[in-house]
Amino acid sequence: MSLLPVLALLAGAAIAVQAGLNAQLGVQLRHVLLGSTIAFGVAAGVSLLASLALPRSWPGPDTLQAVPGHLWFGGVLSALGVGLFYFLIPRMGVGPMMSFALTGQLALALLVSHYGWFELPVRPLTPLKLLGAVALVAGVILINRE
Repeated sequence: MSLLPVLALLAGAAIAVQAGLNAQLGVQLRHVLLGSTIAFGVAAGVSLLASLALPRSWPGPDTLQAVPGHLWFGGVLSALGVGLFYFLIPRMGVGPMMSFALTGQLALALLVSHYGWFELPVRPLTPLKLLGAVALVAGVILINRE
């Protein structure tokens, strides 16, 4: 078995835990955006330290200028998504929020994969994948049923 699916599960678990922790940070500070800012600051610091510690070459000015402008927009989407997580989790709970968020992620991921947007590998939609999406929506309905 490949280690990649295990790492993907670990990443998902880490997101669920960090979302709950950081949402509570926003609640404790009484300022969701400040909690999000602190979380992003810590994440940026850890990422920078890891980048400095790993032996890789840094991109030069030509490489940075060659990056298409729309690729820099991902940080805006990260801030929006994470900010919404921290705002919604104290109101909805981690389980319901994650179930809806995961559904949104997978629905858009299916489209991105089907069309190969952002120069990513094309993975066409199949009837089996669509059945999986329907099962996912049914699971979200069951998870959120009171």
